[in-house]
Amino acid sequence: MNLTTFAFIISGVLLNACAQILLKAGTNALGGAIHLTMSTWFQTLVKVFTTLPVLGGLACYGISLIVWIIGLSRTDVTIAYPMLSLGYVVSAFGAWMFLGEAVSPQRLAAIGVIIVGVVLLART
Repeated sequence: MNLTTFAFIISGVLLNACAQILLKAGTNALGGAIHLTMSTWFQTLVKVFTTLPVLGGLACYGISLIVWIIGLSRTDVTIAYPMLSLGYVVSAFGAWMFLGEAVSPQRLAAIGVIIVGVVLLART
């Protein structure tokens, strides 16, 4: 994989992880868990999809899709798709840093395994 292709793949991963953080920030801004009922589903969805962090997350998803398609057009899916696991690493760090979520030692160990796996994959 050349540097340009790697940049597209990593950009897609980073944008996808950013989308996750923004979507979670949006739900936090709304007060946490979203509950849909027959009588409130429309108002609830309007409230969710007009929240700025949710809109930002959706924009990141849209851009990541475009970038991802470009990256996929330049490399094998067997190389590109496992790189998505780096999104777990980035989103865990972002959730810890921006949302105050806990990252336990077990999660850190799992993140280490993911990083080792991606490094091994990238070297093939």
